[in-house]
Amino acid sequence: MSEALLDIRHLKKYFPVKSGLFSRTVGHVKAVDDISFAIRPGETFGLVGESGSGKSTVGRTAIRLMDKTAGDVHFQGIDLYELSEQKLRRLRPRMQLIFQDPYSSLNPRVRIGDAIGEALLDHELASPAEVREQVQDVLASCGLSSYHMDRFPHEFSGGQRQRIGIARALILNPDLIIADEPVSALDVSIQAQIINLFSHLQETRGLTYLFISHDLSVVEHLCSTIGVMYLGSMVEKASRDELFLHPLHPYTKALLSAVPVPIPKLKRERIVLKGDIPSPANPPSGCKFHTRCPFAEKRCREEIPVFRDAGNDHWVACHLV
Repeated sequence: MSEALLDIRHLKKYFPVKSGLFSRTVGHVKAVDDISFAIRPGETFGLVGESGSGKSTVGRTAIRLMDKTAGDVHFQGIDLYELSEQKLRRLRPRMQLIFQDPYSSLNPRVRIGDAIGEALLDHELASPAEVREQVQDVLASCGLSSYHMDRFPHEFSGGQRQRIGIARALILNPDLIIADEPVSALDVSIQAQIINLFSHLQETRGLTYLFISHDLSVVEHLCSTIGVMYLGSMVEKASRDELFLHPLHPYTKALLSAVPVPIPKLKRERIVLKGDIPSPANPPSGCKFHTRCPFAEKRCREEIPVFRDAGNDHWVACHLV
């Protein structure tokens, strides 16, 4: 545990489903259902899956923006859920979150310089006189100019707003950044610029990322290790090269088959999954993927597969492997 910057073990997050006149709990939405992984310092861990698979909930419970239902979360060996509110607040600057929609996360009535520097004042890490200089420095590192400080969010493009979101996370000089779908709302050309910015900042600042995305072609360029989630559970985890060259789970193979290949003569067999992702409030028995898996057997419908090492530190939860 001491080697990992972030260590998550058997994390669960269930949301109660209430019904009736007295709002009784009649069930639970299992948004995150027994997830385990670790991120070493300087590593970029990619978390991928369809919408509704629980990726964002993992990110928020990992830094205690949401309370967990069960499991353990350690940051540099410190159990985050054992800390008091006061001690957790002192640790907050070292863990930052970049949101999917930068515009909705910015106050439209607050100038950009104030929005970025607010955290420094709130945590008493700089005097008002020092804040402006530090904001100028972090804006420059994110590809923006000092005169942008006095503008409002509506005066920026989508790519510039995401750079502002990155600057706001960097201003506290964190160790860990959780990036929740940070490029999904951007044009492809702008996506490439932001991904290159993430890589540059990691090299110059020694950052560690938990990069959440539904696009495998994006995480391929940035992540060193990738975990694939389906309906609240992790179905496969491996290094980037291992996962892309030797996918084991049928769900991962289907996701990879949808990634465009920039070689016209090279045709990849497209695997089309039938049906929609089931409700996390009523997940299927056995393997959660068996309702959409073209290879499902009787055992898949009855037994929950064990998440195990299939060799070469390649983890998978599938009876057929």
